[in-house]
Amino acid sequence: MHTLDVRAAARTRWCAPRKRDTIIIELLGEPRGKGRPRFARRTGHAYTPQKTASYEACLRHEAALAMGDRPPLEGALCVQVSAYFGVPQSWSAKKRDAALAGEIRPAKRPDLDNVVKMLDAFNGVVWRDDAQIVSGLIEKHYSDRPRLRVGVSTQGEPQDGVRTER
Repeated sequence: MHTLDVRAAARTRWCAPRKRDTIIIELLGEPRGKGRPRFARRTGHAYTPQKTASYEACLRHEAALAMGDRPPLEGALCVQVSAYFGVPQSWSAKKRDAALAGEIRPAKRPDLDNVVKMLDAFNGVVWRDDAQIVSGLIEKHYSDRPRLRVGVSTQGEPQDGVRTER
C-alpha cells in the first residue's frame, strides 16, 4: 500500500498545473509511436511513413477540436501522456483482470519516447513549439478502451514564492 501512496503523491506533484488552463486531448484507438523516417531510393530524400503521418493528422485534428478558438498556449508547459493499450485476447481472465487493475503494465512496443515524439503534431495548434514543455509524466496502461490521452497545462507559479535567478 505504501508504494501506491507514494506514486499517487508523485503523480499529483508533477507540475502543479492551474486547472483552468488544462487541455485534454484524447485519441481513441491503439497508441502508435513515431516511425523512423524512410528514404526514397531514387532521390535519397527522407519522408515520413504513411501510418505515422496519418496518426499525426488524427492527433492534430483532435487537438484542434480541444483548443477550439483559443490560440496556441504560451510560456512553460507541463504535459501528461497516458497511453492505454488493449489487453491481448489470448490472455486468461485472471491475467486480463490483473492488467485492467494495473498490476500488469504494458512493457511492449511502442517505446515511450516514440509515443512522445508523436506530440510534434501539436506544434502550432496546442503550443507554438514543443520546446515550451518543461515538465512531463508519461505512462503506459492496459484498458478496455485503447487510446492516447494527453493533458497539457501551463506551469503554475513556483512554490513558496521562490524564484530562480537568471
